[in-house]
Amino acid sequence: MGNCQAVNAAVLVLQHPGGKIDRYYGSVSVTEVMSMYPGHYVSLIVPLTEEEEKNIPAAVKGEDKKQRKAVRFTRVQLLRPTENLVLGHAYRLITSQEVMKVLREKKCAKTKKHQIETTTTVKKKLSEKKVPVCSLTDRSG
Repeated sequence: MGNCQAVNAAVLVLQHPGGKIDRYYGSVSVTEVMSMYPGHYVSLIVPLTEEEEKNIPAAVKGEDKKQRKAVRFTRVQLLRPTENLVLGHAYRLITSQEVMKVLREKKCAKTKKHQIETTTTVKKKLSEKKVPVCSLTDRSG
């Protein structure tokens, strides 16, 4: 009695995309997990801080208070195959399709940001240049 929390700390949790949860009672390498579940990556589940959660738009959070309490927003950190899963942490299996989708979205966002930056700098440079304007009265001839 009273040692329930000590038992929970001595477990590592691996969550599948479908919701299934595996519990391991010893350290496991990422390579072993990836070989057991081909086509998946392993990620560490990192809960968001209160400050980070405040920055999530209300449309993403959902307006329903019950839903907001039930859903805890997290970040995921992909692990390298050389790393080990540690007791006391929660991990999630992510399909390779999901990883590729996120990488594409990040690349698209990065190029969009770069395009916006370059167009603003070009506009700024053009506005700084003083281009002589010809008027109809300046004709000499």
